[in-house]
Amino acid sequence: MPNFSGSVKLKYVKLGYQYLVNHILTFLLIPIIVGIAIELLRLGPDEIYEIWSSLHFNLLQVLCSSFFIIFIATVYFMSKPRSIYLVDYACYKPPVTCRVPFATFMEHSRLINSDNPKSVEFQMRILERSGLGEETCLPPANHYIPPKPTMEASRGEAELVIFSAIDDLLKKTGIKTKDIDILIVNCSLFSPTPSLSAMVINKYKLRSNIRSFNLSGMGCSAGLVSIDLARDLLQVHPNSYALVISTEIITPNFYKGNQRAMLLPNCLFRMGAAAILLSNRQRERRRAKYRLVHVVRTHKGADDKAYRCVYEEEDPQGNVGISLSKDLMVIAGEALKSNITTIGPLVLPASEQLLFLFTLIGRKIFNPKWKPYIPDFKEAFEHFCIHAGGRAVIDELQKNLQLSAEHVEASRMTLHRFGNTSSSSLWYEMSYIEAKGRMKKGDRVWQIAFGSGFKCNSAVWKCNRTVKTPTDGPWADCIDRYPVFIPEIVKL
Repeated sequence: MPNFSGSVKLKYVKLGYQYLVNHILTFLLIPIIVGIAIELLRLGPDEIYEIWSSLHFNLLQVLCSSFFIIFIATVYFMSKPRSIYLVDYACYKPPVTCRVPFATFMEHSRLINSDNPKSVEFQMRILERSGLGEETCLPPANHYIPPKPTMEASRGEAELVIFSAIDDLLKKTGIKTKDIDILIVNCSLFSPTPSLSAMVINKYKLRSNIRSFNLSGMGCSAGLVSIDLARDLLQVHPNSYALVISTEIITPNFYKGNQRAMLLPNCLFRMGAAAILLSNRQRERRRAKYRLVHVVRTHKGADDKAYRCVYEEEDPQGNVGISLSKDLMVIAGEALKSNITTIGPLVLPASEQLLFLFTLIGRKIFNPKWKPYIPDFKEAFEHFCIHAGGRAVIDELQKNLQLSAEHVEASRMTLHRFGNTSSSSLWYEMSYIEAKGRMKKGDRVWQIAFGSGFKCNSAVWKCNRTVKTPTDGPWADCIDRYPVFIPEIVKL
C-alpha cells in the first residue's frame, strides 16, 4: 500500500477542512435551493397558480402577521448595539532634541550612579537586550544630570505630548472642539490636580456639559480600558464624538535608586502619546478608518502575585519606583490565556473552534497526554498589535500564538523606534502597518495590551476602507528604513 500520509501535505488537508467547516451552511443550502428550483420547474406555472389559489387569507390574518413582523423588526433594531467607528487617530512624534542614544543614556547613568557601578552595568545589560534603537526619546527634564522631576516639568511634558497629538488629530479630521461630547484621558503614574482631562478642557475651551473622565494607575493596558469606556458611553449617547487620549508622563517617574527590579522602567519607558476620535454617528461610517468589533478585558487582581507583579513602592532608601516582579511573564501568560479563552469564540472561525473542542474532549476522555490544540488566530486576524512592553513580551506572544515574523513586525519596530510608550504603543503599531500600506478594507486587527493590576485587554477592529499610505505621522521620515534587523545583543 502507498504511504498516503507521506504524499499528502497536511497543510492542504487543514485548508480543505477549514473551507468545508466555515462554509458548511452554504454547502447545505445549495442542494436545498437547487431541489426547490427543480421542483418548481417541474410543476409548471398553472400548477403553481393553483397551489397559490388554494391558500386562503383573510384581512385579520394579514394585519396580525404584518404587525408581528414589524414588531420583531423594531425590537431587533432597537436592541442592536450602535456601531462605534474610529474616525482617525494621531500619535505624538518627539523632536530630535529629545533623542537618547545608547551612549548618552549610559553616560548619564554612570554620572548619576557613580557610587554604584553594578547598577550601571545592570542597566547596560538590559539596554543591550532591550530591542530599543538609537532614536528613542526622553522628556527634557530627564536630560539633566541629575534629572529634574518637578511638577512644572511634568506638566510641561503632559502639555507637549497631549496637545501635539490633539492638534494633529483635529487637523486630520477637521472637527471643531465644540463638537466633542466625551473626553477620556488615561495616564497611569502622573495624576495632578486639576486633572489632565481638565487641562485639555481648559486648553481647547471644550463645552461645559462635556462628559470627561481621567483614568490613572491602570498601567499600559489603560488605552483599551479607555476605548471600552468610550464604547459604553457612545452606546447611551447617540450622535456623539468621543476623544480618547492615551499617554504616560515619564518626567516624575525616573527612579534614582539602585534596586534592579526598579531600574528596568528607566531602561524601557520613553515618551509618547496618542489621540483617538471615536463616533457613533452614521454619517462618519464612510470616512472612518475602522469599526470597533469587540473589547475583552481580563483582570487577575484577585491573585496576590498578579496584583503585586507591577507595583509602585519605596526602596529601602526611600526612593519611589515601579518594581517589576520576576514572575511577570508567567502572570502575563496566565492573563493572556484567560483573555484568549474569552475572545476565541467571538472571533475564531468554526473550523478552529471545532478542532479546539475535539482536542479538549479527547484529552479529557481518552488521553490527558495529548498535546493541547492552540487555535490558529491567523485565521481570525490579518494584523496583530502586541503591546511593545519589551522584547520578552513580544517573543512570548509570538511563540504562544505561533505568529510569523511579519505578524509581530509592527510591535518590534515600534519598540525599536519609540521604546515602550505605555498605553499609546498600540497606536504607533497601527500607524506602522498603515505607513507600510498594508491596511486593506475588511482587514481585522487584534490589539493586545498588558497592564498593572494585573490586566490583559484586547480590542478587535475591522478596517472600514483601504487606508492610503499617510504622508505624515510618526513614521513619515523613517518608514523606508524599516523593518531593520535587531540583533539579540547590541554590544555597548
